[in-house]
Amino acid sequence: MTSRDFDFIDLFAGIGGTRRAFELAGGGCVFASEKDEAACKVYEKNFGMEPNRDITEVDPSDVPDHDVLVAGFPCQPFSLAGNRHGFNEPDKGTMFYYIRNIIREKKPKAFFLENVKGLLSIEGGDTIKTMLHLLRDQCEYYVPEPEVINALDFGLPQDRERVFIVGFSKETGIEDFEYPAPMISAEKRKKLHLGTVLEDWDEMPKLRDKIPKKYYLSEGYLKCLENHKETQKKKGYGFGYCIKDPEKDPASTLMVGGMGRERNLIQDPNIDMNSKDTGKKTPINEGLIRTLTPREFARLQGFSDDFDFSMVSDINAYRLFGNSVAIPAVKATADCIIERLSQAGLL
Repeated sequence: MTSRDFDFIDLFAGIGGTRRAFELAGGGCVFASEKDEAACKVYEKNFGMEPNRDITEVDPSDVPDHDVLVAGFPCQPFSLAGNRHGFNEPDKGTMFYYIRNIIREKKPKAFFLENVKGLLSIEGGDTIKTMLHLLRDQCEYYVPEPEVINALDFGLPQDRERVFIVGFSKETGIEDFEYPAPMISAEKRKKLHLGTVLEDWDEMPKLRDKIPKKYYLSEGYLKCLENHKETQKKKGYGFGYCIKDPEKDPASTLMVGGMGRERNLIQDPNIDMNSKDTGKKTPINEGLIRTLTPREFARLQGFSDDFDFSMVSDINAYRLFGNSVAIPAVKATADCIIERLSQAGLL
């Protein structure tokens, strides 16, 4: 063992949110895999490791030995926002099998998997049953029932529920595990609000950096959003944009697509009228409604302000952060995994 407490591998690594959480828990990453080009650029810049680009081309026997396997495998086949084909989804649905193959070959002491809440209900629950069968019976791991974890319970002002799945090799002898309890009280949870992550929101307005005009909606676009929401309302749906109160409301779940921004709009008069022209076809809306900035997206996932994503466009940054993880929630779970392994004398 090295000076770090344990080694782990980071599959479907994205921009490294799960890696950051497991590093904070005392681990050292010995292998990473990620196919998205923009994500790889951000990952390499912040962690000094270029991820292997395609897990489908990696022989499991070539993966370094490790204590813990972590993976946030592609969620589209299991998402309420996707087509919900589960294991029948071409390419993406089968990505889980590459995880299974590495677990069977390398036999890590434990694993941590993360996915969307919809994983539990896809195909009437058959998908999660199949996954648990593969992990429990084929891989021979103790796998307690998956847990739905909300970022709000770990101090982030984002209402984000995700499914966490933890497992321990039967060779460890571990047959019990408890997921982390909420880090904050129910009372404090109710008081979480967007203002804590906005760029200098709590400072005196004259001391704040002005927000560039490009983040403010044009009058025409805001009108389109209003019309779309009204149309959906008439159909009996609750879809549409949402304007949050920064002093009262937490963010809705950050999503990969445009609605991830439109469901978290705020009114902010702190506009930089001297910033470059936005190229909008109609003027900035009179209410000064804007989207969150990419840095604010990063903070909502628990990334520190020294995390560098300057090498990618705003569009990619929104997508990458929306597809990442709530770092404090993952870190708390990592702590529980490592504590259980330590209790068993395995670390």
